[in-house]
Amino acid sequence: MISQLSWKIGGQQGEGVESTDRIFSTALNRLGYYLYGYRHFSSRIKGGHTNNKIRISTSPIRAISDDLDILVAFDQESIDLNAHELCQDGVIVADAKFNPTVPEGSSAKLFAVPITAIAEELGTSLMKNMVASGASWALLGLPLEVFNKAVEEEFGRKGQAIVDKNVEAVKRGAEYVLELAGGPLERFKLEPADGKEKLFMIGNDAIGLGAVAAGCRIMSAYPITPASEIMEYLIKKLPKFGGTVVQTEDEIAAITMAIGANYAGVRTMTASAGPGLSLMMEAIGLAGMTETPVVIVDTQRGGPSTGLPTKQEQSDINALIYGTHGEIPKIVLAPSSIEECFYDTIQAFNLAEKYQVPVILATDLQLSLGKQSCELLDYSKIVIDRGTLVDEVPEREDGSLFKRYELTENGVSPRVIPGVKNGIHHVTGVEHDESGRPSESPVNRQKMMDKRLGKLDKIQVDNPIHVQAPHQNPDLLIVGMGSTGGTIDQARERLEDEGITTNHITVRLMHPFPVEEIQPYLEQAKQVVVLENNATGQLAGLIKLNAGYSDKLVNMLKYDGTPFLPSEVYSKCLDVHSQAALEKQSGELVKHGNF
Repeated sequence: MISQLSWKIGGQQGEGVESTDRIFSTALNRLGYYLYGYRHFSSRIKGGHTNNKIRISTSPIRAISDDLDILVAFDQESIDLNAHELCQDGVIVADAKFNPTVPEGSSAKLFAVPITAIAEELGTSLMKNMVASGASWALLGLPLEVFNKAVEEEFGRKGQAIVDKNVEAVKRGAEYVLELAGGPLERFKLEPADGKEKLFMIGNDAIGLGAVAAGCRIMSAYPITPASEIMEYLIKKLPKFGGTVVQTEDEIAAITMAIGANYAGVRTMTASAGPGLSLMMEAIGLAGMTETPVVIVDTQRGGPSTGLPTKQEQSDINALIYGTHGEIPKIVLAPSSIEECFYDTIQAFNLAEKYQVPVILATDLQLSLGKQSCELLDYSKIVIDRGTLVDEVPEREDGSLFKRYELTENGVSPRVIPGVKNGIHHVTGVEHDESGRPSESPVNRQKMMDKRLGKLDKIQVDNPIHVQAPHQNPDLLIVGMGSTGGTIDQARERLEDEGITTNHITVRLMHPFPVEEIQPYLEQAKQVVVLENNATGQLAGLIKLNAGYSDKLVNMLKYDGTPFLPSEVYSKCLDVHSQAALEKQSGELVKHGNF
């Protein structure tokens, strides 16, 4: 029996790949397995190759696998593009309709199943995804009753007749492949899962759930990949809590509406990706100048311009921090897991109101759309902090306006929402005095700039970095962000087996940069490898700018639209360590004259 397995389904976009993956993984989740999924999909509504890969394990996992055990193919292109991932005794389950062939040199075993023909016999070719699912499930030797329950949940709203037909499709696919294979394949037999209940969701859903839990009641947004699922999730959920989602005409309207709603006292958010974030920049500056809290989610994808809208990248970091004209305080958080997507969203709303600044939650496409198992969330951890929001303002005998931007020691002024008696004040995007009246006084300007920017020195964020540091002076410190954490951990296991000592840091607070927290680990390490999905080393640049140690830093960059594989991280780190050893040896030879 094995403890983990990797499964992938591929075909043309729009022919059931996504629904097959969804039902297959839902059934596995019901059994209590840990899952980690990755979607490779085209930026078209229909057509173009797409595939979904799931890693199945009896223990927690946070990375896609290097290899592949089972490939389900709806067309020859899926075989040609993905067969190279198959391990030596891997299996291809393919639709016999297209006369599938195994690429030359591949040792994979092919099971040609009349997937489309069986579905058509049952009434419609649309059910071919269920035939394929049944065939896959049967090879694993898992109980069909569990799978049929997932089918019932998926199609129950369409009536029992539809459920029965799909269950029959699953059964037919299972029977056919078992006849070809002579029964379940022993090498794919998974160890029993722990059976514990787990959540299984994408990061965008976790962000949406976190927003609801944080008290967000309005989302204003414009649809864009890969952020749209946050909007779709909240469309279903917010009305149940008296909230609403407004689809605006563009991202400019989305951010300004969110700022206006927050000004009115309602926790409001917006979400977008790189192109939308660019359109929001001027308004983010308005939020900074007026000290209006607002939460913005940026689901990073391949850029610039339209770029690769459905592919992985982490290239918005500089834009998130420096994109606005002028200088304002802001907070940029980067969650690295499904759980953190939930808890960090709540923290983002609290930080926005506590410090009266824009807070940007930066994810990446893999974290946003990759479906993963996570432990049940602990709702007792939720705390709502509305900062210095006041609902009673003393009457002033001199009739002066409320000092909304009062100069305080920590830079955070009392805040009121419209309608609070004695709370009248002026709000403007131009420079202003303590009551909000426009002012071009040089003295006032400096005081207000110092007040706003001074907040950055006071900001406290839970767990600004994640640290795994078992070694005092490691050979390598590997630094990453976002979805790369699990990949780094898996690569480290192999490096440690090679005798190379490693520590790992995931940076969760991009701005203001957590210098004090990260500096000791940079100091201790012999070399620092910074892992990021962009072409210019933006995270490494932040480290150099804020903490130094540029002589130790080595970039590991990937910007082809795909996430890092554990084997890639392992190989690069091995090369870095080997090169350092050679340089050290050469230095010793020169030092002692042995050359």
